Amino acid sequence: ACALQTCLSAHTYSPERCDAHLKRLYQCCSKLYQDRAENNGTERIKGSNKGSISTACPMPRVVERWLKNHP
Repeated sequence: ACALQTCLSAHTYSPERCDAHLKRLYQCCSKLYQDRAENNGTERIKGSNKGSISTACPMPRVVERWLKNHP
């Protein structure tokens, strides 16, 4: 997420130049959502009562749609 933010800041008028960073983030988010589904949302963050969450990840359907449209 930090590399993506840095890239977007550097390429304000050409965000498509950051697609590789965005793809890596979305692939990571996709894995997070897949792992959560496989564990029925029961995995826990160490030392926390919360399930795995990420404020960097869009909703699952947005992630999957983006990955489908950017092979």
